[in-house]
Amino acid sequence: MSGEAQNVAVLKEAYRLWHDTKGKSVDHWMALFADAFEFGSIAQSVQSTPYMTMHENKVTLRGYFEGITRDWEMIEFRPEHFVAQGERVVMLGRCSWRARKSGKTVWSPKADAFRFSQGKIVSFFEYFDTAAMRDALQN
Repeated sequence: MSGEAQNVAVLKEAYRLWHDTKGKSVDHWMALFADAFEFGSIAQSVQSTPYMTMHENKVTLRGYFEGITRDWEMIEFRPEHFVAQGERVVMLGRCSWRARKSGKTVWSPKADAFRFSQGKIVSFFEYFDTAAMRDALQN
């Protein structure tokens, strides 16, 4: 299996677990990251989600997952397409979440961009509808 195919297979399994456990497969995701990495979110400027910021170590990255678990209930997470070229993989899909405080539901297209090195994730950035997320967090 080529490096591209292996990276896609790793991500397909991780997303399957993410969906099936409704976001409780944090340890599986954490193990996929190298010791040194860059992790970012388009939502890093949304004040109500301080955990969606740049992370460069697993301690703060765990805080990202804890924030999601605390603030959101996953309804679904569906990866639909994987595009791989060299060390990079982009996942295109859709997701829906319910804000725990307001009860509001958000649906969004989702794009996640990864870069792998030696079988581990060294770079990640996520894209989704931040306006809908921000609005759902308001009571």
